[in-house]
Amino acid sequence: MEYRVEKDLLGELKVPRDAYYGIHTVRAVGNFKVSGIMTNPALIRAIAQVKQAAAMANMSAGLLERRPGEAIVRAAGEVAAGRFAGQFIVDALQGGAGTSTNMNVNEVIANRAIELLGGAKGDYSLVHPLEHVNMSQSTNDVYPTALRIAAIGMVIELSETLADLQSALQDKEALFAGILKLGRTEMQDAVPVTLGQEFSAFAEAVARDRWRLYKVEERLRQVNLGGTAVGTGLNANPKYIFTVIEELRSITGIGLARSENMIDLTQNADVFVEISGLLKAAAVNLAKIAGDLRLLSSGPLGGLAEIRLPRVQAGSSIMPGKVNPVIPEMVTQVAFQVMGNDQVIAAAAAGGQLELNAFMPLIAHNLLSSLEMLIKAVNLFTEKCVKDIEADEERCKRWLEESYGFITALAPHLGYDQASELVKRAYREKKNLRQLIMESGLYTGEELEALFTPGELTRPGLAGAKNIRKGRGLQ
Repeated sequence: MEYRVEKDLLGELKVPRDAYYGIHTVRAVGNFKVSGIMTNPALIRAIAQVKQAAAMANMSAGLLERRPGEAIVRAAGEVAAGRFAGQFIVDALQGGAGTSTNMNVNEVIANRAIELLGGAKGDYSLVHPLEHVNMSQSTNDVYPTALRIAAIGMVIELSETLADLQSALQDKEALFAGILKLGRTEMQDAVPVTLGQEFSAFAEAVARDRWRLYKVEERLRQVNLGGTAVGTGLNANPKYIFTVIEELRSITGIGLARSENMIDLTQNADVFVEISGLLKAAAVNLAKIAGDLRLLSSGPLGGLAEIRLPRVQAGSSIMPGKVNPVIPEMVTQVAFQVMGNDQVIAAAAAGGQLELNAFMPLIAHNLLSSLEMLIKAVNLFTEKCVKDIEADEERCKRWLEESYGFITALAPHLGYDQASELVKRAYREKKNLRQLIMESGLYTGEELEALFTPGELTRPGLAGAKNIRKGRGLQ
């Protein structure tokens, strides 16, 4: 491999001749061989958009000459479009509050701009990574601003993905509205519900998550770009400061606004904790729904088996014919990871000191990872599981018939003590409760059949108020 030699304040290093990155990236790669996970591509794209806006604002302010400025704008646009992805090689977990990632982007844009101007990579007399690409900026305003931009896009996408899941659950709610089944509390037989009502609760929980995320996205639009190192705007021309937000708004299509207190946004990362907290809430609901679907589909012969999940792959290397609920299991694992990420984000945000939080890379990595995983997991959950769930109506009816779940509806007519004695007797004699009630002469089959409907058993009010007479004593 051929190399070029680059210099920094620490000395000289060899850089692969064809590489778009430079000496600062090479040093960072050597220093941060930690996770093997590179900086999230969405963050790289957002930083490139910031660089593009900064170059345009610097040219507008008369700080950057037109020829290198236009080359930077073009190069940054190419990076933002996803080109040169293999050149961003710094580990996501790095010291320096994100400086190494910022430098990596600066160098790639600079060397691409040099190339566009007809020069050779590393000839920083044409376009310099710091003096030109990073002009009027600091990592401390670039990185948080870019993280907000990346997060906004992903929050919007997640909200839309959750809307699709909500819609799929509501479709099942309507489809299963007439299927009466046994409700369960504390894993014990309780009172009747419809399968549609169970799915309505799933849909409502997802709707809350979707709405919360939709609204909180507004909180990310305040940025500290122009604040430079600590939020005071040192070394940033006032014209640049006001122009760069307009340029960035135009490039991203997001209604960004300069914070009234850029020192605050440079120091504090609580908005990311807030977003992460809502992601955790969504993860909790997803884990609950996924767990319920696994329970309801358990079996197929030895479990509840009230619903059938789509069969997406063979489930065992030793048990022929076994099919597992792998999509809900995947969703649950993603949910648990998001909950863990939230704890890390909170700790990292709390660990900031004085004018800067040095742990922004950890916050960025975990926040964007949570968003990315949830987007993918929710989409798979919707498409590969929820949309094709089927009900086993006979199984639902069987469990309800074999349980004592509907005795609660008769308790106001029979009295609590008599109803309890019926349950006790049915359990002792191993008899079907409905049959025992008829044998005892309390109610006829027709009367019980009139009671045994979704309209009577699953709506507010006294079940059987119009059709059921007050019971007689036990025979």
